[in-house]
Amino acid sequence: MDTVSVNQFRDKLKTFVEQVVTNHTPLKVTRRAGEAFVVMSADDWEREQETLYILQNNNLMKQIADSMATHNKNTGYSPTSEQMNEITGI
Repeated sequence: MDTVSVNQFRDKLKTFVEQVVTNHTPLKVTRRAGEAFVVMSADDWEREQETLYILQNNNLMKQIADSMATHNKNTGYSPTSEQMNEITGI
């Protein structure tokens, strides 16, 4: 993560905001008092929040682990030809 001072951030606000939104990379802004804050795009923030929700939800994590286990053993769900035709619209 790149770091800039609050003065640099203020002087080049438009450039830094465009960089954060376009490159999907957060930017750490430091203040003279030592406190810092992070600037990130709204899309990236929402994606981070969704990831945290899933990671904190034991039921969802169990479903993911179970799905990975059946996938790795090739024992997961396999649709019939009829179901595949319905899914793909053929």
